[in-house]
Amino acid sequence: MAATILPFYSEVLVAAQILKEPKAWFLIWLVASTGNTLGAVVNWILGRYLLHYQDRRWFPFKQKQLSKAQHWFQKYGVWSLLMAWAPIVGDALTFIAGLMKVRFWIFFLLTLIGKSVRYAVVAYFTIITLT
Repeated sequence: MAATILPFYSEVLVAAQILKEPKAWFLIWLVASTGNTLGAVVNWILGRYLLHYQDRRWFPFKQKQLSKAQHWFQKYGVWSLLMAWAPIVGDALTFIAGLMKVRFWIFFLLTLIGKSVRYAVVAYFTIITLT
């Protein structure tokens, strides 16, 4: 849910799970990274196919968010997808990647790297609080 258009902060859940089962930190990291990346794929697909609905009230991103993310994307190119983990702008970036027809495998790889690093940082700081 956290990587889709739905607002949800998974870092708290990941940290709580690691605190509950510290020996399973790698599996928790793997599931969180993969799941969050798959959620971003939903945004990529939406960007590919649903832009013509942007004037509808239910559309997930406001024009200001789209403009900001598109500016980032134009400035930094596909490398901006490494920031797909960032709140609000990250979700819009994955959507913009779909709009800009970024090749799926490049999108997936860069998004996976960014999100995996985020959860690695969460896991690291959670684990050191246990010691």
